[in-house]
Amino acid sequence: MARTRRDEHVADTRQALITAARELFAGQGFAATGTEEIVSRARVTRGALYHHFKDKTDLFRAVMEEVATEMAESLIDRELQRAREDVEVDAWDQLCDGIHAFLDVCLENGDFQRVMLVDGPSVFGHEAWDGLVEKHGYSLLAQWLEKAMEEGRIARLPVAPLTRMMAGLISEASLYMARCEDPVQGRDDAGVVVDRLLSGLQVP
Repeated sequence: MARTRRDEHVADTRQALITAARELFAGQGFAATGTEEIVSRARVTRGALYHHFKDKTDLFRAVMEEVATEMAESLIDRELQRAREDVEVDAWDQLCDGIHAFLDVCLENGDFQRVMLVDGPSVFGHEAWDGLVEKHGYSLLAQWLEKAMEEGRIARLPVAPLTRMMAGLISEASLYMARCEDPVQGRDDAGVVVDRLLSGLQVP
């Protein structure tokens, strides 16, 4: 069914709110951003905000979904490029490459650190936050770790705690980069440490 002009207007209004909120949340944080500021930047009414979202937290969730989706698409694009170049790697090498690709994308897109890693847990609480991270990362990370164990590349360890600790390592590396005076140098330094820690998992 073709979209009507009204449908397009509704979609445009919702996206304008998400875009405005994302800029403000990434720039000054969730707590420091008010709804009046969001609707002013989006050039819509408060009524439009509450038509599309229950409250500021609901809007923040939509911003997180957009940021997380962009991150996933960036990583997928990198994998597709490697496939086009006919580069074959096993599960462990692919996982390590993926971690470095994630850090590269974080360096290019600072929204991810502030929205996903800094404000996300404080806005939703750790129980709700775990559910969001489960959706966007834990399950995939666990699958690759399990596959790397099956291929004999890394030591056989309990997958659930290893997944969470790996996710913590990746998150902390990203936050370290974001807080550095020189993010590029921070990316290099974090990469060296990540590689050294990951090497400890490999089977001799």
